[in-house]
Amino acid sequence: MKKILVSFSTLLLVAVMSVSCNKNSAKDVATTWLTSFYHIDYETAKKVSTEDTKTLLASLQQFTNMVPDSTKKEMKKINVNVKNVKEDGDKAVATYTISDNPAKDQTINLVKKDGKWLVQFSKNDQMSGAGDASGPEQPAGSDSAGAPAGTMADTTMH
Repeated sequence: MKKILVSFSTLLLVAVMSVSCNKNSAKDVATTWLTSFYHIDYETAKKVSTEDTKTLLASLQQFTNMVPDSTKKEMKKINVNVKNVKEDGDKAVATYTISDNPAKDQTINLVKKDGKWLVQFSKNDQMSGAGDASGPEQPAGSDSAGAPAGTMADTTMH
């Protein structure tokens, strides 16, 4: 009887730890991806991204060498607050704010693939205010012309 009780207790402990260590909720994935994205840590963001999103991140990653270290250091200070996640089957939308602009709600899309939540982001997606039709936010570390921060975009007419 004692052996059964010990076995049951061990099984219960493992089950509780498995549930408490689950970092694949839509909110956890959105928080991980957004924090990594804004901190210019694209390798970490890729771990919770769809294949198309990984491709986009790889493209952005090529520009990180042009971003000055001082800008990278400032970017690491940005905090993300995922306020709400609305799940609808295998799709979810996370509403969040960033510490640089806490009054502006922004959204990011997630999809569930093989039981895991992944961020689905493309350059056409709006990472903007919920219901805001102003267009997509510029990627972190870029200026209004889409050039990485700290670089001069050639906006002259030829």
